[in-house]
Amino acid sequence: MTTWRNWSGSVVARPSAIAHPRTIKDLQTLVREAPKVRVAGSGHSFMPLCATDGLLLGLEHMEGEVEVSPDYDYVWVPAGMPIHRLTEFLWEQGLSLANQGDVDRQAIAGALATGTHGTGRALGSLSTQARGFDLVLADGSIVRCDPDNDPDLFEAQRVSLGALGVVWRIKLAVLPGYRLRETLQPMRLEEILEAWPDLVHRHRHVEFFVFPYARRALLKTLDAVNEGDDRPHPSWLETTILEAVCDLSAGVPALTPTLQRLLSLGLSGSVRAAPAHVIFPSERPTRFEEMEGEIPAADGLEALRAAISEVRLRRFPISFPLEYRVVAADDIWLSPMCGRECASISFHQYASAPWREAFAAVEAVFRDAGGRPHWAKRHSLASEDVLRLYPMARRWGEVRRRVDPQGKFLNPHLRDLLAFSVEGAPTPMAA
Repeated sequence: MTTWRNWSGSVVARPSAIAHPRTIKDLQTLVREAPKVRVAGSGHSFMPLCATDGLLLGLEHMEGEVEVSPDYDYVWVPAGMPIHRLTEFLWEQGLSLANQGDVDRQAIAGALATGTHGTGRALGSLSTQARGFDLVLADGSIVRCDPDNDPDLFEAQRVSLGALGVVWRIKLAVLPGYRLRETLQPMRLEEILEAWPDLVHRHRHVEFFVFPYARRALLKTLDAVNEGDDRPHPSWLETTILEAVCDLSAGVPALTPTLQRLLSLGLSGSVRAAPAHVIFPSERPTRFEEMEGEIPAADGLEALRAAISEVRLRRFPISFPLEYRVVAADDIWLSPMCGRECASISFHQYASAPWREAFAAVEAVFRDAGGRPHWAKRHSLASEDVLRLYPMARRWGEVRRRVDPQGKFLNPHLRDLLAFSVEGAPTPMAA
């Protein structure tokens, strides 16, 4: 039996087999014959979404190329393609994605399945860019879903957690290629919070990073420009200094507040401009665990203050800064942004340091603020919570039962999380 681990090393699975099909026929046969199936991309989920003791599929070798539409409005993309390879190809064709997150190593299908997003008040998650899917269902058959062909399956598939079938091609909307100017500016946290309403309206993208024990933060804005070709450069978050500080903080937790204040004093500003796909991502060599709350936008800053207060009050030795972003509302059934503009607060901890107690405490803060978690990041939702937080969850569950009545694509984590969608399981009442 083979061992599989996620990127951070905290999720370990022992699938009965790992397969890397190259043709659609091979994929159909593998899915049809296996009693249990999950798909793993880059393993960048911190939840056990990919864990299975059945068949684990990797789609990185699947046949197929990116196909650009004649009008250059959309592309068909192999589902296992990493985002960084996709965006490099698009740029060569004079195209860009409307938005990205700050990690681009994930397979595009996994990023969509979990509602992965970047920042921008007028910009939604990657899933909002989906226009259609080609799926292999539990019986090995192929189906295409889009707004005109099985629209319910399309709506459910836009954020699916990989529980409906195996995606092998995705239709994505694209834009003419564009460049962005990145400005990093150290500021007092209170200055950023006071200016925040103006900042989110003035910039295409805006976010900031703040250590919970420091008063200075790093403001990051991105705006469209007509020229610039600067290459990536190491930032203060990706240097070996951060890893050394993390090691020291993990070894001597009492030093954490002092170390953070010293780090924040060393923050420096910079400006660069380059193609959008060069500017969006950041290198993340230091391994970490992460949780994230998608909070109603009007309550986001208050939730941030409460999270920082909780860390300080309980003296949690958190090594990483909190990241604060904004994301547009959408209408996707299982999207954390469904029906509301959100403030996204990311909470990290060094992978080698204790994180569970701090995550539980901050998750409670996010929950009290009406937050929904990012599906791929640490959370403790139960089935009844999903029904309470997502008005369209029951309809999503009806689609899941229709296309996979035996639960071939569910693992133990998903069976618990999505119990309302499992035939014969007790259905909790929505609160």
